[in-house]
Amino acid sequence: MKKLLTLCFTVCFLLSFSQDRKEIGNTFIKTLLVDKNIEKAHSYFDPSIAGQIPVDQLKAVTEQLQGQIGSFKTVLEVNNEGNIYYYYSEFEKAKLDVQLTFGENNKMFGFFLVPHKPFEKRDEKTTLKIKSDALDLNGTLLIPPSSSDKKKLVIFVHGSGAHDRDETVGENKPFKDIAEYLLNNGIASYRYDKRTYTYPEAFNEKSTVEDETINDAVNVAQYFKNNSDYKGYQIIILGHSQGAYVMPEIAEKAQASKYVFMAGNARPLQDLLIEQYDYLHSIDPAKVPAEAVQEIKKQVAYLNSSQFSLSSLTSELPLGQSAAYWKYLKDYNQLNEVKKVKAPMFFAQGGRDYQVTEKDFNLWKETLKNDKTAVFKLYPTLSHLFIAGSGKPSPKDYETKGKVDEQFLKDLVQFILK
Repeated sequence: MKKLLTLCFTVCFLLSFSQDRKEIGNTFIKTLLVDKNIEKAHSYFDPSIAGQIPVDQLKAVTEQLQGQIGSFKTVLEVNNEGNIYYYYSEFEKAKLDVQLTFGENNKMFGFFLVPHKPFEKRDEKTTLKIKSDALDLNGTLLIPPSSSDKKKLVIFVHGSGAHDRDETVGENKPFKDIAEYLLNNGIASYRYDKRTYTYPEAFNEKSTVEDETINDAVNVAQYFKNNSDYKGYQIIILGHSQGAYVMPEIAEKAQASKYVFMAGNARPLQDLLIEQYDYLHSIDPAKVPAEAVQEIKKQVAYLNSSQFSLSSLTSELPLGQSAAYWKYLKDYNQLNEVKKVKAPMFFAQGGRDYQVTEKDFNLWKETLKNDKTAVFKLYPTLSHLFIAGSGKPSPKDYETKGKVDEQFLKDLVQFILK
C-alpha cells in the first residue's frame, strides 16, 4: 500500500562509479535535471533495467516533473542515513529531497523525489539495532527513568511505504510524537526504520507483506520477550494503517499482551484504492485525472478476475506491486483472523481520514461486537496521521505541520495501563 499523497518518481537501477557517493548523486542530478542529457542519464542504467525504461520514457517523466514543480535550481544540503542520501533541492515551485539509494561498491539503485526530510542527530544512548532474519533494523529505544515501575513496552509497526522510524510524512512525525508522549507517561517504546527504507534492495518480485512488514514486527517482539533485561514487561504492538491491516497476522505469531490498531483497513486493499482514487479525482481532477481512475479500476478488475495468477505481469496490477505481493493479500482475510486474537485490542479511527474510513472502523467493531476486551474510539476531527484538522480532507492536510492529538494519546495510555 503506497500513500497517494507522496510525490514519488520510482526508478530502480544500478550505477557503478568509483566516485564518492555524495558526488555520484551530484553528478547524476546535474546530468538529468540541469544538462537534461537524457541519453547520457539513460546510459547510467544497468542493462537489465535500461531495456525496461526507454530513453523516451525517461525524457517524458523528466518533462512531467518539470511541469509539476518547475526547473531544478540548486541543491541546498545533503544528508544521509546509511545507504540513503537526501539531496535537499530547490525547484521553481517547490523544495523537495532527491532521494538516492546506494548499495555495495557505490552502485546506485534507487531514485525518488519525496517531501523534505528534516535531519536531527540521533541520541546514541537511545539507538538500538535488532537483527531480523539477516538484516539489522535501526531503531530508537526509549526507556523511562528507573523510578517507573509500569513495565510496558510498545513496538511500532509502520504504514505503507518506505518509512523511517518516526513514520515521517512531510514535516509530521506521528510515531515520534506518540513515543515521546508514552515516555513522559512512564511507558517504554521501540520504533525502527522499515526494512524497505534501509534495504530497498531486499524487496523484490517474490516479496510479500510478510517479508515487508510482518516478520520484522514479530522478530522485534521476540527480541524483547527473550531479553532478560525486559523480564516482566508487557509487550504491546501498535500498528498504523498497513501495520494495523496486518496486525491479526502479527498477533498470531508474536503473542503479545495487547494490540493497537490505528486506522487499519478492514476491507480488501484493492477496494480502498478505487475509493481513494475516486475521492482524490473529485477534489482535484488535475492531480488525479479521470485516466488514472480508469487505469486503477482496470487493474483492480484484472486482479479480482480469474485471469490473475502468480505469473501475472506487475504492469497489469495495482501500485506496481508484484503478483506474489497481491496473491498474499488476496488470500488474507483480516476480519476472520482478528477473531482469533486472544488479547485486548484498541481500535482508533480518525473521522477526517479519506484513506481508511469509518466504514472500516465499523467493520472491525461489528466483527468484534462480542469481544468485551476490545476498545473502539472514533475521533471526528483527526486525519490518517491522527492530527486534528478542519474542512474537506485532502492531501494538503499532510503538508501542514501538526502533532498527534492529545485526546487520542490519553486514550492510548489509558488502554496500555489498564
